[in-house]
Amino acid sequence: MRAALPTLRLSVEGLLLLACAWLVIAANGPFVRAALQGRELADASAWGFGLALVLGVLALHLLLLAPLAGRWTVKPLLALLVVGTAFASFYMQQYGVYLDPSMLRNVLRTDIREAGELLGPSLALHLLLHAALPLLLLWRVELVTRPWPRAADAPGPGRRGPGRAGVALLSAFQPLASLMRNHKEVRYLITPANVLWSLASVAGAEARAGKAPRQPIGLDAHPRPGWATRSKPQLVVLVVGETARSASWGLSGYARQTTPQLAQQATQTPLINFVHATACGTNTEVSVPCLFAPVGRRDYDEAAIRGSQSLLHLLARAGVGVTWRDNQSGCKGTCEGLPMQTVQDLAPPGLCADGHCLDEGLLHGLPEMLRRSRGTQLLVLHPLGNHGPSYFRRYPPAFARFQPACRSDDLRRCSQQEIVNAYDNALLYTDHLLAQLVAQLQARADSLDSALVYVSDHGESLGEANLYLHGMPYAIAPDVQKQVPMLMWFSPGFAATQRLDLGCLRARATQPAAHDHLFHTLLGLLDVSTTLYDPAWDLGRPCRQASPST
Repeated sequence: MRAALPTLRLSVEGLLLLACAWLVIAANGPFVRAALQGRELADASAWGFGLALVLGVLALHLLLLAPLAGRWTVKPLLALLVVGTAFASFYMQQYGVYLDPSMLRNVLRTDIREAGELLGPSLALHLLLHAALPLLLLWRVELVTRPWPRAADAPGPGRRGPGRAGVALLSAFQPLASLMRNHKEVRYLITPANVLWSLASVAGAEARAGKAPRQPIGLDAHPRPGWATRSKPQLVVLVVGETARSASWGLSGYARQTTPQLAQQATQTPLINFVHATACGTNTEVSVPCLFAPVGRRDYDEAAIRGSQSLLHLLARAGVGVTWRDNQSGCKGTCEGLPMQTVQDLAPPGLCADGHCLDEGLLHGLPEMLRRSRGTQLLVLHPLGNHGPSYFRRYPPAFARFQPACRSDDLRRCSQQEIVNAYDNALLYTDHLLAQLVAQLQARADSLDSALVYVSDHGESLGEANLYLHGMPYAIAPDVQKQVPMLMWFSPGFAATQRLDLGCLRARATQPAAHDHLFHTLLGLLDVSTTLYDPAWDLGRPCRQASPST
């Protein structure tokens, strides 16, 4: 007969202590490394500081969990924490991410198809060691019950435990407090406290948002007089790109030409590339709502942005026909209640397979849409762009120019150059998409005045400083996650109607720009008046030869 696995006899308090010790040791390597950065390992004080931090983190988790740990709750509680911590620690170690509320919200709202790309053999092995094995041991624990008088006097987290944990936490308070004061973002490496805090923060924010409808903005919005004098319909196409970084954008000086078709068009058409554009956030959940808000990063208020309607609602109220077309994970509430189409629903032939659609599907039926365009329209396109980690899935084989390219969902299995090659190939496809869009708008220039605005929501890390993907806390995020490409194109009729001096605008494009400019720039381009409009943030305002009244 096979020998049965031994049974461990532990009190609730003993089990909680062992489990917290395991979680701290197995999942907090990134925290300890970040905390000890700049300290010499040969210095004895560094070891003392590190030990104090580990004891402090252990005490913190004991204090957090002790009130919830009882005879009937401790095992389910620890099982959930072990699994959640295993997932969190994998992605933190694999990609160098910080699990703050913004990142957790991004994770919770990730499209299922995108989430599938983050699952692979490396994760399975990590879960086997960090979740399956601890769960097996947890299953073999037999909880020892004590009579009430003995339990009341027992040491550990049951009664004296919280006090002792508190003393341990106080002993480490000074180094912990100093670290958190000088490097606030490091708190989001303490695992699983970061998961618990971020989950509670997101749940609280969602609950508050769900209790009240979004507050309307720009109730005074109305068309300017120029609408009545136009001889042709007007259309602005806004492409909210995904995960394109300025550092890899050919038009902005990247050593590789990742935008060859746009570069060719720039010699023939008024294509204006903004070289120094900065995103509002480092992930889609932050950047997209912020981009459509009156005040973005310069006076960032997440609760106000998420609790209010967006620029799209304001424009629709003024009479602009607004349509959102999506090949990603939605508009993040910015188009709530407005017409929305998905590439999956459009079902463009030959462009959708295995649950993924190529971004060219966003242009499906566009010529007919342009032909039928009336009045003033805004079409927002939301491509999948360069969303990682599966950059190789974002482009068809014809765009696999840079080789060898990483063809794995697990970036750690590829060299940095292979990752860069795959990423740059995806940019080539974005270049093709935008060039096609310009060509189709240009073809209708005799009957439709049109403009194109392209901006990425955030950038991406491709292994620099051992960081991958995006979503770092904004204060410490590298520039490659914040600096994004942005460009504009205008048909001759649109530029004339707006009285735009394109030479002036091209000169303006060499100066810094930001997501904060988009709200006011689009109001200007669409000729919509509202007291929310701030001419200082309208990129086109200084270049209108005779500006309409605001």
